[in-house]
Amino acid sequence: MKNLLLPVLLLAGSLAVSQPAPKPYGPLPTKGQLNWQETGMYCIIHFGPDTYTNKEWGYGDEDPAIFNPTQFDAMQIVGAAKAGGFKGIVVVAKHHDGFCLWPTKTTEHNISKSPYKNGKGDILQEYRDACNKLGMKMGVYCSPWDRNSALYGKPEYVTEVYRKQLEELYAHYGPVFISWFDGANGGDGYYGGAKEVRKIDRSTYYGWKDTWAIPRRMQPNAVLFGDVGPDVRWVGNENGHAGETSWATYTPHAPDEGKEAGNGYTKDYEGTEGQRDGKFWMPAECDVSLRPGWFYHKDQDDKVKSPDTLLSLYYQSVGRGAALDLGLSPDRRGLLYENDVKSLKEFGAILKKTFAVNLAKGAALKASNTRGGNKAKYGAANLLDENRYSYWATDDSVKTPELTLNLHSEKVFNVIRLRENIKLGQRIDAVAVDAWQDGKWVQIAAATSIGGNRLIRLPQDVTASKVRLRITKAATGIALSDFGLYKEAGKI
Repeated sequence: MKNLLLPVLLLAGSLAVSQPAPKPYGPLPTKGQLNWQETGMYCIIHFGPDTYTNKEWGYGDEDPAIFNPTQFDAMQIVGAAKAGGFKGIVVVAKHHDGFCLWPTKTTEHNISKSPYKNGKGDILQEYRDACNKLGMKMGVYCSPWDRNSALYGKPEYVTEVYRKQLEELYAHYGPVFISWFDGANGGDGYYGGAKEVRKIDRSTYYGWKDTWAIPRRMQPNAVLFGDVGPDVRWVGNENGHAGETSWATYTPHAPDEGKEAGNGYTKDYEGTEGQRDGKFWMPAECDVSLRPGWFYHKDQDDKVKSPDTLLSLYYQSVGRGAALDLGLSPDRRGLLYENDVKSLKEFGAILKKTFAVNLAKGAALKASNTRGGNKAKYGAANLLDENRYSYWATDDSVKTPELTLNLHSEKVFNVIRLRENIKLGQRIDAVAVDAWQDGKWVQIAAATSIGGNRLIRLPQDVTASKVRLRITKAATGIALSDFGLYKEAGKI
């Protein structure tokens, strides 16, 4: 009998070890999109003539002489972002007024015509140097709309000005992790003295596919952000939050039937949730400013968002698989105001302390199914390591598995973190979490659309020695990479 059992056992072991990995499901992220997902939070920095005119959108007729910060310090600004837990910055290299913060060859309306450093200044290079020193990522935003350029509205503006500005930025200030585009398109402006309204076809004027080819060629690992992506979509609001359900997959739609969607020309409200059957991997970015405005205004010094408000926005953006892009506004000195620095620092401290210890570490895990019985490769233990892409997988036919965590002793937590291995797509539709209380399982949370990151912030502390995760709906066998239990830190 023993001789008969041995081949059977060897065959079973061989099948488990040789079980193929799950086939990817749906659209998949690129290397750049994975890098962006891991970045999680970054800051977009608005600084320019509007800082000195007290406007949000300059008209384009501003005298470059007004731009003369006396204490500009990229290290102070980037350092404050880093203290807040942010991993990168996006520099607004040119806003709609057309003033360029670097010495460009494409227009006279640039920093070399200002008194800053006697016309030898280069704000972009100072940010680049600060990012290099502090280990921060850098991205750029160059507004496609230019209210200063006499050529705006003509084809030559796109080919001879805008695209060449992008080429200068990518050539001199890389590597960039994101190239940021928006939908501000045409209207009234100075336009070289014409002082008129110029309208464009928002679907075709910028020739987005040819424009995007520039960063694709010059910065191949950067993601491209815009209303229509193509890599990261706008969430559809400037309030800093994604939908409670937020799919990483998305198909942009033009407002008018039969037309092609473009930046500033989409059904942008669809970006809040995305679509389960979206054609493209295009997760959401949630942009919101630390102050009411994007540029510095002295009367907003006491209206800086509190650390608690930032924490709430974090759960509603990063916690829903999106990214948080927080607007920072240096003042006329060229520094972040003390209230802004303080709020960022306190927010960063809360975040760091909250996620310092995963209370699920060391738990005994029991899964209802493991792919091919291969615990070494696909076992639930992969959920508790530091690798974002090692994962617990089930057989293809098992779409609603359960996982029990025995914590060995009672733990107090109020945040649950889940992540999928998104290299294999977004596979899970819905989950529920139970705690063992008073001798029975009690549901304490539920969530949809897990994706690259899902944080469930519980309304109150939960004390339990056992926790159960139930996948209640999935499109195929799961590939879950992370399960965490955390206790949110109070004010620091």
